[in-house]
Amino acid sequence: MSAEFVDTNVLIYAYDSSSGKKQRIARDLLRRLDENGNGAVSIQVLTEFYSVSTRKLGLPSHDAEQVVAGFEAWALHRPTLADVHSAAGVQRRHNMAWWDALLIHSATQLECDILWTEDLSHGQQYGSVTVRNPFAEAASA
Repeated sequence: MSAEFVDTNVLIYAYDSSSGKKQRIARDLLRRLDENGNGAVSIQVLTEFYSVSTRKLGLPSHDAEQVVAGFEAWALHRPTLADVHSAAGVQRRHNMAWWDALLIHSATQLECDILWTEDLSHGQQYGSVTVRNPFAEAASA
């Protein structure tokens, strides 16, 4: 079973009590990936989560830190300078936003087949990585 990469927005929805159905969908996805042992994230995702959850969701910093610590068993990409150069190539090749290019590169480095996000086009293929929007999938089910 291959790893599945999760973007920051999915993590945020999982902890945003005002997001309604999206919160349930995000939590179910995270639970499944945790139970199956095939969840993947990057340092970028975890630091973005910490920042947004403490500033916009009002999550106390200690609680946000605990959430981040909960991903210790997941596959984790720690970008290096070489990864920054490679992600720049992804950005140029696909003419996309920098942070999205870094996500795709991280997912590729962790050999993920799926990148769960609502920020890119559902079904879009970037090399071996396919973008899937968990909220679009739930709406069509």
